[in-house]
Amino acid sequence: MFSTPKAKNDPPRIPKGRRVYAIGDVHGCAELLMSLIEGIEEDIIRGEKEGIESQIILLGDLIDRGPDSAAVIDLVCKWREMRPVEVLFGNHEEMFLESFEDTEMLRHFLRHGGRETLISYGADAKKLSNSSVAEVQTLMNRIVPAKHRKFVESFEDMIQVGDYLFVHAGILPGVPLDKQKKRHLRWIREPFLSHCKSHGMIVVHGHTIIDEVEDTGYRIGIDTGAYSSGRLTALVLEGKKRRCLAAVTGKKGKVFVEGTRLIA
Repeated sequence: MFSTPKAKNDPPRIPKGRRVYAIGDVHGCAELLMSLIEGIEEDIIRGEKEGIESQIILLGDLIDRGPDSAAVIDLVCKWREMRPVEVLFGNHEEMFLESFEDTEMLRHFLRHGGRETLISYGADAKKLSNSSVAEVQTLMNRIVPAKHRKFVESFEDMIQVGDYLFVHAGILPGVPLDKQKKRHLRWIREPFLSHCKSHGMIVVHGHTIIDEVEDTGYRIGIDTGAYSSGRLTALVLEGKKRRCLAAVTGKKGKVFVEGTRLIA
């Protein structure tokens, strides 16, 4: 169920002694993710000296559109071996998994960045263009490692920490959390984006691309379109404080991590 709305003068909080890093849609941008991981790791080490426990949440859509989806999955798997990293189920992960069995979904998947994902697993671009959907599905089942499929299948639909709810796309306003449908958590835009009343907690989400982190007072959108903008954003929450880290591709193609900046 929804938690009790907080008073206007009582800002939302993360439990004392904990820091949350929420990372927006990666979409196959392994180089940006690697740089952001390095920046987060440096930030975590500073926090550990103060006794802060860190929690990392990726908001889904790790794959598709960008050039290195396979490398992104590998990076996150390795990161989980050293940190408490949790990953949410995005609509692109849903398309990916269903495409192993469903040819109609595979057509949809290929049109929305899945082609780039298969190429990242070693598929030949020219052969993909000249293959039937059935042939592509056979190839997909052969080249995608079983451990990657199993890892994606383990993703979660929502995570709540303190006064914040983390989901990929959003929630259907007015519906209790235990009644939310997966299609809304993974796909919704409206009426969620334009909703101007409290959800009982602050919803942190990706899915919908924006130029800058968007804080409406009821939700915080952090998908800054990594594959098209060259900017991958992480929202950092600690106590009642909010700030951001971002891996950015510079004018000469060099990736760097921006200094933190307050957004509230």
